[in-house]
Amino acid sequence: MSKAIKNQAQILSKFGITELNEMQLRAQEAILLKPEVIILSPTGTGKTLAFLLPIIEQLDQDTATIQVLILVPARELALQIEQVVRDMGTGHKCNALYGGRAASKDKLDLQHPPAILIGTPGRIAHHIRRESFDTDDIRFLVLDEFDKSLEIGFEEEMEEILDDLRGVRKKILTSATDGIDIPRFVGLSNPTKIDFLAGHKINLKLKLIESPDKDKLETLYKAICHLKGQPGIVFLNFKDSIQRVSDYLKEKNISHGCFYGGLEQNDRERALIKFRNGSHQLLLATDLAARGIDVPEIKYIIHYHLPHRAEEFTHRNGRTARMQAAGTAFVMKWSEEELPDFIPELEKETLIETEPPSPSEWTTLFVSGGRKDKISKGDIAGLFFKEGELKKDELGVIELKQDCAFVGVKKNKADHLIKHLNNNKIKKRKIRVYEIE
Repeated sequence: MSKAIKNQAQILSKFGITELNEMQLRAQEAILLKPEVIILSPTGTGKTLAFLLPIIEQLDQDTATIQVLILVPARELALQIEQVVRDMGTGHKCNALYGGRAASKDKLDLQHPPAILIGTPGRIAHHIRRESFDTDDIRFLVLDEFDKSLEIGFEEEMEEILDDLRGVRKKILTSATDGIDIPRFVGLSNPTKIDFLAGHKINLKLKLIESPDKDKLETLYKAICHLKGQPGIVFLNFKDSIQRVSDYLKEKNISHGCFYGGLEQNDRERALIKFRNGSHQLLLATDLAARGIDVPEIKYIIHYHLPHRAEEFTHRNGRTARMQAAGTAFVMKWSEEELPDFIPELEKETLIETEPPSPSEWTTLFVSGGRKDKISKGDIAGLFFKEGELKKDELGVIELKQDCAFVGVKKNKADHLIKHLNNNKIKKRKIRVYEIE
C-alpha cells in the first residue's frame, strides 16, 4: 500500500468512511491530473472531501505561505470546511476568514499563514487590498458552491481576487446545480466536468400540504404534530416571517431554533449546534440554510414559503435525502395559490390530527475550554463520565472549538453536571460549565 493511499485510509476512518463513492473517485483522479475541474453533484454526496483529499496530497510541507484558497458564498460553509480540514488531522494549518469576524482574529491567524485559507469573497478581497497575506504561492483555487459565489452580488470581489492570483495552477469549481454561465474572469479554458447530477438517485419524496387559510400558521403546527417530532427544517423567505412563526411555535411549546442572516454569528452557530446534537429537532431558516451548512440527517423539509427560483428549490430539498437516506420535501401552499412552473405535480399529504411532539430529551452545555488549551473531545468525555457520573447513552455530540466546547447531554442530567463540573479542571485549566439557552 502506497503512503498516499495509507494516509487517505487513515483520514477516511476518522469520518467513519471505508471507501470513496464514484463521484469522489472520479473527482480525485481529475484533480490530480487536470488543471481545471468542475464537480457537479447533489448536496450531501461528499464534494468537500472530493476536492480536499487530492489537494492535500499535493501540498508542499516546506512552504510557509498560503498554498490553497477556497472561496465560499457564506460564513457557515467556510466554518464547515475549516472543521473538515481539522478533523482530517493532516497537520496543515487551516483558517477561515469571513464577514462579522473580529479583525483582530484575522490578524492573529495571518501572522503565521495557513497552508489552506478559506473565506467569503468580501473578506478575502478586503485582505488582498490591504496586502494582509502573500498570494504568490497560492497554487490551488477552489470555488465551492460556485453557482452562488459567482452571482452578481459577489462578482466585483471575485474578479478582484482572481486577478491577483497569478500563480494558480489548479482551479476546482463545485456546485449542486448546473446551468450557470461561468464569467470570463474565472479564466477557464478547457475544464474537465465531473457531472453526477443526472445519474444520481435521490430517495426524495415531494408532497403537497394544502392550507385552507392564506395564513398558514395553523397548518404548519398541524404538520409538525403530524410529523411526530422528526428532525426537519422549515424554510421561509423573510427573517420577519421567521420571528412571527417562532413566536407562534413558542406559544404552542414547540422547541425550535432559528437561522437567518440578521442573527449574530454566535446565535446562528449555536442554533446549528443545538440542531446537530438534538437539543432542537426543528429549525426555522431562510435560504441561507439551503446550502453549505453542516446539519445531521433530517427526515423532512417544509417549504413554508415557496422559493423564487428552481435552484433554491433544489438546494432546499438537498438538505434531506442525503447520502442515500430517505427524505421528504413538503410544499405548503394556500388552496388558492398557484405553484411555480419548476415545481412538479405533487401528491397531497393528508394531515392526521395528533398530539404535539414531546420536547427533546437533550440539552446543550457550554464548556469554557477548547482546542487552543490543548483540550480534546476525549478529555471532555472523560470528565463527564468520571466526575459527572454519566452513563454512555447520556452523553451526546461534543463539538470542540478553538476556545470552547458544546456538549449534548440528557436534559435530566444537566443540573447535576453543572453542579459537579463547573469550576472543575481539564489539563490544569479551570473550566466553566453552564447550559445554553
